[in-house]
Amino acid sequence: MSRQLISSEEFPPRPHNVPAVKVPGLVFCSGQTAQGEIKQATTTALSNLKKVLELSGSSLEQVVKFNVYLQDMKDFAAMNEAYVAFLPPNPPARTCIQAGCLPGGAIIEIECIAQAR
Repeated sequence: MSRQLISSEEFPPRPHNVPAVKVPGLVFCSGQTAQGEIKQATTTALSNLKKVLELSGSSLEQVVKFNVYLQDMKDFAAMNEAYVAFLPPNPPARTCIQAGCLPGGAIIEIECIAQAR
């Protein structure tokens, strides 16, 4: 199976991690983190995922699954407001869990799997 590593100057690869990996038919995006107020942090993480998907030739409309990791599940309702406002009318499947400690002091991390064009 061929694998294409997706990165750019804005989203450079890090040791043992790339922003996305594209295989025939699918794009697997690494988690995008954000800090600050939860609604803005959700929008920032989703905006970054949108850019990574576009780098890979895909889009938010092609996402089939999101995984959302929250530092505190008390932020779920506010996160969900920003999430719903950002996505297309027919949203993909989603899992949301509380993760006690996210990288770099982030309050949210979102990753996704999308269809590749």
